Amino acid sequence: MKIFLTSLLFMFFVVDEVKSQQISGTVSNNGEPLPYANIVIKGTSKGTITDENGNFKLEGLQQKKHVVVASYTGFVSAVKNIELKNENVQIHFDLKENSSLDEVVVTGTLKAVSRMETPVPVEVYKPAFFKKNPTANVFEALQNINGVRPQLNCNICNTGDIHINGLEGPYTMVLIDGMPIVSGLSTVYGLSGIPNSLIERMEVVKGPASSLYGSEAVGGLINIITKTPLYAPKLSVDAFATSWGEYNLDLGYKALLSDKVSYLLGANYFNFNQTIDKNEDNFTDVALQNRISVFQKLDVQRPENRLFSVAMRYYYEDRWGGEMQWTPAYRGGDEIYGESIYTSRWEVLGKYQLPIDAPVVFTFSYTNHHQNSVYGDTPFLADQQIAFGQFTWNKTLSNHDLLFGTALRYNYYDDNTPVTASEENNRPDEVAIPSVFVQDEITFNKAHTLLLGARYDYDKRHGSIFTPRVAYKWSFTENDIFRLNAGTGFRVVNLFTEDHAALTGARDVVITESLEPEQSYNVNLNYLKKIYTENNTFIGIDFSAWYTYFSNMILPDYDTNPNQIIYDNLEGYAVSKGISVNGDVVFSNGIKVNVGATLMDVSQTENGQTTRQILTEQFSGTWGVSYKILLWNLNIDYTGNVYGPMRLPLLSDLDPRPEYSPFWSIQNIQLTYSKLKNFEIYGGVKNLLNWTPNKGAPFIIARADDPFDKNVVFDAQGNAVSTPDNPYALTFDPSYVYGPNQGIRGFLGLRYVLD
Repeated sequence: MKIFLTSLLFMFFVVDEVKSQQISGTVSNNGEPLPYANIVIKGTSKGTITDENGNFKLEGLQQKKHVVVASYTGFVSAVKNIELKNENVQIHFDLKENSSLDEVVVTGTLKAVSRMETPVPVEVYKPAFFKKNPTANVFEALQNINGVRPQLNCNICNTGDIHINGLEGPYTMVLIDGMPIVSGLSTVYGLSGIPNSLIERMEVVKGPASSLYGSEAVGGLINIITKTPLYAPKLSVDAFATSWGEYNLDLGYKALLSDKVSYLLGANYFNFNQTIDKNEDNFTDVALQNRISVFQKLDVQRPENRLFSVAMRYYYEDRWGGEMQWTPAYRGGDEIYGESIYTSRWEVLGKYQLPIDAPVVFTFSYTNHHQNSVYGDTPFLADQQIAFGQFTWNKTLSNHDLLFGTALRYNYYDDNTPVTASEENNRPDEVAIPSVFVQDEITFNKAHTLLLGARYDYDKRHGSIFTPRVAYKWSFTENDIFRLNAGTGFRVVNLFTEDHAALTGARDVVITESLEPEQSYNVNLNYLKKIYTENNTFIGIDFSAWYTYFSNMILPDYDTNPNQIIYDNLEGYAVSKGISVNGDVVFSNGIKVNVGATLMDVSQTENGQTTRQILTEQFSGTWGVSYKILLWNLNIDYTGNVYGPMRLPLLSDLDPRPEYSPFWSIQNIQLTYSKLKNFEIYGGVKNLLNWTPNKGAPFIIARADDPFDKNVVFDAQGNAVSTPDNPYALTFDPSYVYGPNQGIRGFLGLRYVLD
């Protein structure tokens, strides 16, 4: 009995010791602790984050070999191999600044690959980049990315789109986790309400990507990568308010539903309910908005690490702008002018790897968008559904990394315009576009890689569409990379779902012919350089030059008739060409600088005459300067952008407004205090120069005092006639817009993270 009790007691202590085995340690950067860094055991669901002093502890580990990974936004992840025997182990990670040049990207080739290794240039932006100038939506957040400009399309309701290298918004495809979520009708509104708390990173490709992504990816694409639930913090809250009366709340919550299922919830609420008219034209300077968005994501761990994730987002927004006296009682009438838009939208997207030996992945998405809007007394009611499914198979043979894919995209669109309706019946636009694509990435050696790709789409309205591409990468040193990309792109246009200017009710829309798909041919040259100096300063330089030629380009003509927007295929060609450079510098004293500049020329040639594209700047620049005062736990961020003149839509030769915008700049400063446990307090000033587009112009909105043209005299051809009451022969028009009407304002916010 004594021997039995002794053995039992010995076994108890052994089991207790095994159960209590742990790995503990610290994570720092140059001696400074990194709070809230992620620590995970690779291949398991075990993980934790560091506390405010950079300490962590992993308990309940088995006696065997473990691979411990430490990661932190903006830093290079570190890995340690640890073997647990009969004692606890303590380790230390010293993470180095990540220049964003070595990160893993997926957008350029549909495969996870190091940014330094991919033949396709991809720019990566992490949440730390966007926190330097906090915004309430993704649309505004893009303002400090070089070569990317959020363009307002309406002075009244303040909707807009994204220009890449000077090309209009419909040429930009926006993806969420690689799925074409934001497109068509939702391009105007869908960029709002994506919870910033869920964004892991944003990948930007400039130039055509139709050979992988099809129509709309002509000018470039933006891929918003959401966080993996397993590695997200348990709870995150980010709330701020501005002196203009804007309120924004971002929530993130993670739950482990089981050992194999992790859940992520994100929500965004934005409210602006102040009628402000600082330019004194009796119209709201900024549209009033009440918006809510809810995002949910599930990740399931499957045998052999096969993928399975599904996400859903619901979005609702009520926005209006107009005369200061407007209330919902005037909605749709011709007494007080207002533009009122109700948007209801939901999305589903996911990935599923088939349970077979071959790595075949099925990705899918579905969106349903309903819009109820009025522009003055003109109603616009629309429904859009987009279903997308795609199979991809990745296969490696010798030095060939092959990717095969097939996709099907279904579009349904119905509105109350003559595009889909007539007096006799309703004719919704329905089309299914099947496609196949193939890609071969050939690695000749460590220095040379060649990528060949092609895509075939069939559209019953236009027939077969073939889009090939080729990319070449030459790494002539570890820190010098040369890339050359060439290819074609195409775009099938439904302009009523893309061009908000066509819906304002201020001009008649004229379509002169059956529109053919646009075709583009592109060449892009990219050079990337990394420099490490003797005093521990890092310098990264990313230079690009591009040339894109368009045939069949479809452009809105504002000039021929001031009362119309005329659409037709260009009888000639259009060209977008330019150069851009991005520079990142991290000094040894902690100062971080990123700066970018773009020079471009976007023009169209028709009947031997070349004109500059409207609302396109020839020069733009962006910058950000950050410095942390360690003694005070205080971060200082100074960000800004500058734009050169762009041609603006005038209504007549008598229009007194400038034909070209001036040089203009938006600059911001922010202070962030991070001493408090789990909290960050931030605040600052936006638009330090108090710049607004009405400066230097007699007015912005034409005939703001007569929005229904009740006092305008027209001739037999429908053109406005100069009268004592209307000396410039103008009609009401809000399309003279190129920058935000919002002047200087303060902001104050609070962030909280718990795990």
